[in-house]
Amino acid sequence: MSDDVLRPSDIGDSDAPPVEDKPYKIIFEANKCFGAGKCAEVSSNWDLDLSTGLARPKTYYVGEDDLDHNVRAAEICPAKKGKGVIHVIDRRTDEEIAPDPEGDGTLSVDW
Repeated sequence: MSDDVLRPSDIGDSDAPPVEDKPYKIIFEANKCFGAGKCAEVSSNWDLDLSTGLARPKTYYVGEDDLDHNVRAAEICPAKKGKGVIHVIDRRTDEEIAPDPEGDGTLSVDW
């Protein structure tokens, strides 16, 4: 395992909207989703696909208007105790806003 820190800005595609328009990014550990659907209950950005039993975001980049319900989705996700599988990142600072289990803004993915 590498000691290199994984920065949120290293994850995702190069076709992202400008940071000024969509300053928040969702990183979703889909391989750990077990389809509880809590995210879809609290956020209009999340759908639970009944054919696969898995959740997924409609978009991975959001603005201020969509921040609160995506943070709520990250906080309520029961898929991985303690850390969650939905991560909301501030693209301007590369800090994890939610769930941020360590309270230090570092990315809490587990892959």
